[in-house]
This record gives sequence, C-alpha cells and structure tokens, in this order.
Amino acid sequence: MEIAVISGKGGTGKSSISAAFASLNEQVVLADCDVDAANLYLLFDPEQEYIQHFTGASKAVIDQNLCTNCGLCMEYCRFDAIHKKDGNITISQIACDGCQLCQRICPQHAINMISSSKSSLQAGSFRYGQMVYGRLAPGEENSGKLVSLVRDKARQLAATNHIKTTIIDGPPGIGCPVISSITGVDCVVIITEPSMSALSDLKRTIGITNNFKIKTQVIINKFDLSKKLTDRIKAFCRITNTPIAGFIPFDRHFVGAVVQCKSIIEWAPHSSSSKEIAKCWKIITQ
Repeated sequence: MEIAVISGKGGTGKSSISAAFASLNEQVVLADCDVDAANLYLLFDPEQEYIQHFTGASKAVIDQNLCTNCGLCMEYCRFDAIHKKDGNITISQIACDGCQLCQRICPQHAINMISSSKSSLQAGSFRYGQMVYGRLAPGEENSGKLVSLVRDKARQLAATNHIKTTIIDGPPGIGCPVISSITGVDCVVIITEPSMSALSDLKRTIGITNNFKIKTQVIINKFDLSKKLTDRIKAFCRITNTPIAGFIPFDRHFVGAVVQCKSIIEWAPHSSSSKEIAKCWKIITQ
C-alpha cells in the first residue's frame, strides 16, 4: 500500500506527521519526495547504502579564452543571468535556466552547456525499515523527474525487502513534483491547518486529487487554534465528500521531538497528539 502525505502549503506539519506514521510501523518504506527541501533523513539518520547522482538541467559556462565580451548573449538572455563584471561576461549558475540560447547565438562558440551532478538520490535502512530520499542542489531543476526516481527506488526496496507499506512525504503545493508524488498511490492524505491560506490551498489540492480520482483523506493539524476556520474546513470537506481522518491539537511536543531527532510518537507516545495520529493511521489504512 502506497500512501502519499501532502499539503497545499508548507508549515502545516506534513513531514512531522509522515515521520509519526512511519514510527507506527515495524517495517515501512519511507520515501521523502520533498526533494527541494528533504529533511526526514535528518530525523531518522538512515544508513547510506545507496547513492545515485542525479543530473538535472544543464547550465551555461563561458570559456573566457574564447569570449570577446561582445555582449550578444547578455542582450538576448531572458532570465537576466548574464552580466558584465570587471570587463568580462559572467553567467550566474543560479539564474541560468539552461535554455541554451546563449550557446546557439555566441559568434565565438565560447559558451558550453555543462551538466551538474550535485543532486542525488540516496537510500538505506533506518530504524523502521528502508528509507529513500532525493536531495536537489540549489538552483537545480527537474525536481519532478527526481521525485519519480525516488518513487521507483521506493518500489524496488519494498519488493526486495517484502515490505507492504510505503509512506511518501510529498512536497507542498500542487506543481509537477506533487503530481509525481501522488500518481498511482492508493491513498492521499492532505495535511491542513486552520488558516485562510491553508484553506485556499486545500481547495486546490483536493481539486488535484479528485481530478486523478485518488482516494483522499484530510487531517486538520493544530485544529484548536481557530474553531471558526476549522469549521470552514469541515464544511468544505462535507461539500466535496472528502473524509476527515482526524483532528490533531496544537502541541509543543512536536518541536521537542524534532530537536531530539525523533518523531512525536517516539518522543511523547502518550501525548494527545500521538494518540490522535495513531487513530488517524488506523482509519487511513483500514
């Protein structure tokens, strides 16, 4: 069974709840598909038993020995990545989109496209089974492709180790990486919170899962911070026929757990939040 945990916006507690779900299993494959900001490996410290370098988009690099500083590339760059500094043309690796236009128009053939291998897919065992995650280097692209590779590796680990449950910690938002995270899963769990921005993003996220016809459940985290907004979320879920798996109260134990590199299930197993998360997991997997 593949379960994807996502959220329309960051900061709702998605990764903390994903970690808690993993801690409720003796054997699980945990896939951190939030490749732009992977953090579950910091919490669980998996063994690095596998690493695969990932090549994203290529970046433009200038050969200063050939460049005549004519400025043609700077004039045509639509991403404001090329500037003249100290009399020489330079290209920002962060701003460069890898479109290759500068390479094609350079009269001196002084620009080459260089592939970066700073990003990677890593996997290994951890205290609840197997973990796989992607780490996308700053400024790198094709995060949706890296997410797909993470999921492929997760399926391989599940088959090899005879593990029945895979938990996918997806990225926030509704973009390509999210689509890659939820495609083909058995269930999507959307983590939301009682705020206007979270409600707005929840509506868009449910629209995505409904479009893909994926079984979806909602968890309202920190529900007790605003009864009014929690009621609005409940009303929207009723209208869209989206089940609510549970309501997790605001709990400072989440912070303490992260500081100790533990899930809240490990750090405060008898807290009201841990008990509610356990109930949610039972509902989601039944």
